[in-house]
Amino acid sequence: MRRISRRSFPLFERIPVRWRIAVTTAGLTMLILVIFALVLGRAVGERIRGDFKHDLHSAARALAAETSVSNDPLLGPVVSSPRLRDFALPDDAVIKVLDQFGNPIAGTDSRAQLGPPSSGTRDVGELMVATEPITASGSVPAFVQYARPSADLNATVARLWFFLGAGVLGGTLLALLAGLAVADRAMRPIKALTGLARKITSTRDPGERIPVPAADDEVGELARTMDGMLQALDEARAEREQSLDRQREFVADASHELRTPLTSIQANLELLQATGPGLEDDRHALDSALASTRRMSGLVSDLLLLARADAGRRVAQTDVDLATIAAGALEEIEPIAGDRRIRSELERPLPLRGNPDELHRLIRNLLENAVRHTPDRTVVELTARRDGNDALLEVLDDGPGLPEGMDEQVFDRFVRAEGPADTSGGGGSGLGL
Repeated sequence: MRRISRRSFPLFERIPVRWRIAVTTAGLTMLILVIFALVLGRAVGERIRGDFKHDLHSAARALAAETSVSNDPLLGPVVSSPRLRDFALPDDAVIKVLDQFGNPIAGTDSRAQLGPPSSGTRDVGELMVATEPITASGSVPAFVQYARPSADLNATVARLWFFLGAGVLGGTLLALLAGLAVADRAMRPIKALTGLARKITSTRDPGERIPVPAADDEVGELARTMDGMLQALDEARAEREQSLDRQREFVADASHELRTPLTSIQANLELLQATGPGLEDDRHALDSALASTRRMSGLVSDLLLLARADAGRRVAQTDVDLATIAAGALEEIEPIAGDRRIRSELERPLPLRGNPDELHRLIRNLLENAVRHTPDRTVVELTARRDGNDALLEVLDDGPGLPEGMDEQVFDRFVRAEGPADTSGGGGSGLGL
């Protein structure tokens, strides 16, 4: 036997749950009603047919009891009975009187053929015929046939089946509507939970609380479980934020503390470099140590800047001229530009409000990346101009650009890209941008 899985009914799985419940309820109700209608229709139909046959036999027996047949030498069989047409009129019946050999000797309709006499009832065309022997005293052996059209009987049974079918359809429709109403009422708390979960997904705030229904049912249990889950997530987020805050404070404090000895070491090395050591090897070691110290100092400054940014510490802002700051950053980059040509177009004055040190670092990082990651004889353009109510700064170059796949990662921390035009020589930490 093949095992049927959930994937065997993809269409049913696309139907909303409330409709699934309603359709399932209506289907089961329809099945019960169909079985009930079949049993009831068959039983009532048989009862109607039985009553109809019983009426035929009763009428045939009553007529047979009042009818007698005698033999007249001249006239032949003579029938003595109530007026047959009057007896047949109320039931729209057909009556025939037969002799013992089955030959008709009297009747209401000579054209009607009711067949030979036989016990019980039988259908002859559109008529149902009941045959009874004549039991009147002094009568010769003969039979009475009493027949009625079965069209009314069939119409009555057909109406019965029609009403039962209409009842099945009506009951199914009512079950569908009732199932929809019950399912909608049952799904209402789940819809509320879904809406709240969607809101939490968009706001990313697990601090929201789910109203727990008063009913102690499956929906209430689900609401309590989800509320407990959100509470646990909120507590975990709070603990994580506290841990991150401690890490940020540690990085900020460590970076701040490292700047003091590094500044002292750098100052002493610069002093020694200025006085000049006696041996060439000592001077080479001094230059190497000074370069390493400067690089460490820059890295510590970057870490301190990131730690302050992560901690949400805002630096002081003032009114500055972006063009003047850009010109100062350009002066620092020009000595390391090599064969690259740097063009500048600075619209002055270009006032804005910001921190001059951070703006200087920003522009210097952009220019330094343009110089380090482009080949010789590349043109680097620095533009600062007004764009409506905004100040627009652009650093452009005609180098190869970002490597493929780096568009969304270039501003992530500690991310560096290497390409054929990379002249940085492995320097940098990926913290600049």
